[in-house]
This record gives sequence, C-alpha cells and structure tokens, in this order.
Amino acid sequence: MSAIDLPGCAADMLSAFQSLGVTRVDTPVIQPAEPFLDMAGEDLRRRIFMTQSETGKALCLRPEFTIPVCLRHIETATGTPKRYAYLGQVFRQRRGGANEFYQAGIEDLGESDVARADARAVSDAMVILQSVLPTTQLQVTVGDQAMFEAVVAACGLAPGWQKRLIHAFGNVAQLEQLLEKLAHPQAVTGLEEEVEAYLSSNDDAGLIAHIDERMEATGYSTNASRSPVEIAARLKEKRELARVALDAPTLTLLRTFLSLDVPLSGAVDALTRFADEAGLNIGAALTPFAARVDALAQTVDVTAIRYRAAFGRPLDYYTGLVFEITALGQTAVLAGGGRFDRLMTLLGATHTIPAVGFALWLDRIEQARQRNEQARGQ
Repeated sequence: MSAIDLPGCAADMLSAFQSLGVTRVDTPVIQPAEPFLDMAGEDLRRRIFMTQSETGKALCLRPEFTIPVCLRHIETATGTPKRYAYLGQVFRQRRGGANEFYQAGIEDLGESDVARADARAVSDAMVILQSVLPTTQLQVTVGDQAMFEAVVAACGLAPGWQKRLIHAFGNVAQLEQLLEKLAHPQAVTGLEEEVEAYLSSNDDAGLIAHIDERMEATGYSTNASRSPVEIAARLKEKRELARVALDAPTLTLLRTFLSLDVPLSGAVDALTRFADEAGLNIGAALTPFAARVDALAQTVDVTAIRYRAAFGRPLDYYTGLVFEITALGQTAVLAGGGRFDRLMTLLGATHTIPAVGFALWLDRIEQARQRNEQARGQ
C-alpha cells in the first residue's frame, strides 16, 4: 500500500501542535476491529475496511484516531492528565473525496476541569485552523449530547424509546421518523405465527429456542450475526415500543427543543426559558453547559458560535459537547470533535477518565487553503 501525498498544510499543523505543548503519538494502521464495531456507531461501522488475522481475529484499517490513541494510552499506563496529538492516514469509505486521507487532531485525557477542557478543545481547533487559513472566516457549531439526553429523560419516555432517540441524536431525519412513529404507533406485523405465540405468552425460553432452530436450519452463524438471545430481546422490545404512544404536548415539546438554534452567548438563557415553560428539570445538564460557555467566553467570541439543540456527530461514544467547524458558507467539515467520558472504561481503563478531543481533515483544509491562494492571485 503506497502512502498518499502529505498535504502541504501538515507542516503548519505540526508547528501548531508544538506551540500548544501536546505530545505527538502514532498508532498502527492495522487495528483490532471490535472496538470500532462496538463503540464507534453505525455510520462509521458500515464504512470500515475489514480484514482478519491468520487466526481469524477481526482487524481493520485505522478508520479514525480517537479509539487507537485511547487504547495506546491504556496499554502504556501513562498517567493523566495527558494531551496527545496525532497526524496520519485514516481509511474509510467517504461519500465525497478519497477513501484514504490524512487526519490530525488532539485527544485531551484526564482533565478534571471539564468546562476548561471542553473550551480548550474548541478554541485549540479554531486556533489551528486560523493559523493555516488566516483569511478564512470560520463557522463553529456546537451541540450537547448530555442536554438532549436530559430533555428526553425529563419527558418520562419509556427507557427503550429514550435509547432509540439518543442513538439517533444528530441525525435530524432519523429523529423525525422516530418521533412520527412515537406519535402514530403501529402494531408489529409480519411475524411468524410461532414467534407471535411465544411473544404473546411471554415464553422467552421458547422464543430463543425457536430462533436458534431457525438460524441453524437456514445456516446463519451466530459469529456473523446477532445471537438468538439478542434477536429475541429485540423482538420483544420492538413489540413493546410499538404499543407506546407519545402525547401531542410532549411531541411538541421535543420538537420545540430540537428547533433551538441560537448564538452560544444566548444558549443558556434560551435553554432556561425552554425548561421553565415546559416544566422540565434539566439542571444537571444545564449547569455544566453554562460552565462551558463561561470558559469559552474567556478565549473566543461566543456570539459568533451557534448552538443547535439538534446538532450531534455520528459517533456513538460522545457523552457531552459535540462541535464542528466549517468555512463560513461552506458545508465541508474542517474540524470536529466532542466529549467521550465513557469511552476509556469501555476500552479497558480501570477507572473513569474524562476525555475530549477533535480531528482535523487535512485534505479539506488544504483545498480551502489553495482556494484562498487562488483568490489572492486573481
């Protein structure tokens, strides 16, 4: 496999990392596939390039850096707080652009002052981009996974529906489809008579045995698909959730929240008004949100940052802040990241390690820089 050309902006990235005092690390291109399949989310899972070892272990080409850097930190037993920088190739199918490209970024692990670390991640990403693209006006959009989870929980939805909505956070179309299903539930149809009978009688053991027999008869391998226990659980959940109807006031409330789109400087007031008018207790999420805004205001102009309540990023491991940066008027994401406090323990850390980070797309940044140079030459 031949390496693609390193974008010209890479040298500026490395200089920026040095000025920020972070430790640069590298990780193997070949990675264990399981962490990405289990924790990265469906959007990334379907775009990974898979392979396997001689022993049959599932491997993949490195599709992103966050999980590999976190695994490296755990394996080397390095203490925290620690800030790592990386720059290297990643490999995944993209809807636009090459499937092999360079990313750089910073992972900030173990900083107990969450607001400070969140603000630093956003401001560092802005500083790096402005150092490479000094004439480009940036547009920063932020969201908050924890805020959405708090609103959904405060609405009193069934746990299964909470899980579904939270899983879809950031995908506006999918969220709207789920809300429509909640507002207009339909009975589950098309099930085999035997399956329907087991579900109606709550015969879990019989349902699992039946699914096991059908999988064996049709040649499905549990190594390549969900187990009979998992399939039975999903069938039960699907049937139970189809019986839940969302009342009109709660549906309106959720849509009102998701429609919030304000300058970050006014986001705390907007969320407070929303919660007061709706009678929701979201203080546990609003307090750290406000602390983050205050911390950001010390380094950047928060009136120029947009808070969108429906904004999320397509990775399942985010737990709080999420953000993306584009050139003003453009859609190509130049930098994006967020907080992932649960990821380290899921990957094997023996204690909770707060974490936040961001990635930079070097090919898109280089294209933007070349456009700027062409514009100056005209």
